[in-house]
Amino acid sequence: MQLMRRRRYRSAAALAVLVLLAATSLWLHPSGILPGRASSPPDRERPRKVSHQGPRPAIVPRRAWHADSVDTAPGARYASAVKAVVIHHTSTPNGYDCATVPRTLRDLYAGHAYGRHWDDIGYNFLVDACGTIYEGRAGGVDRPVIGAHTAGFNEGTVGIAAIGTFQRGGSVPEPMLDALARLVAWKLGPRGPDPRGRVTLVSTHDEARFPKGSKAVLPVVGGHSDGYPTRCPGAALYAELPEIGARAARLQRR
Repeated sequence: MQLMRRRRYRSAAALAVLVLLAATSLWLHPSGILPGRASSPPDRERPRKVSHQGPRPAIVPRRAWHADSVDTAPGARYASAVKAVVIHHTSTPNGYDCATVPRTLRDLYAGHAYGRHWDDIGYNFLVDACGTIYEGRAGGVDRPVIGAHTAGFNEGTVGIAAIGTFQRGGSVPEPMLDALARLVAWKLGPRGPDPRGRVTLVSTHDEARFPKGSKAVLPVVGGHSDGYPTRCPGAALYAELPEIGARAARLQRR
């Protein structure tokens, strides 16, 4: 009987000590974290890297439309990043069969590379009425290749030509608009500017609308006529540029 009383006493005393230790620990450390232990912030508190980039669209490579190469052409030059998109039109006839586009591209290549001595086609990409995207100037579709499409603002921009003519009163095929938006959303990512915004670029040529060395505030998704005195890309296509920028922004989840 005395042995049982002693055991009960010892158990009660041990329990009291444990309760006292727990209370003291919480009083000293209300968070419940003991000294020397670092706490990991919840996942929701950790900063996340913001990356705005649409998925890469399907792109027909140069070899598929049998691009030639100028023997004396220098290697491709690259910018540090793509800061803006310049939209063009090719001023070629509309109503074409999309199966004939590779021949059109070869004609454009000959005019640029040999006729204008640009060593290659000037545009980085071309898009047809069926929404097919073609690789233009050599150097790698995923790299910021410096083209020959906008005097004064070739560096840091990507030149995209819509195949056809889009003057006032005309219309732009929906598949072409969709392809342009998808290409813009991809090329301006992952940490590029908002396709709906504006960007400051420095002119590199006096033939541009802005003298060499001067700063120009231009649309991130703009037309050839924004930086150079021309009617390209035509009034009908130029009017669609805000819509293209808005679609691209949605694809980037902005």
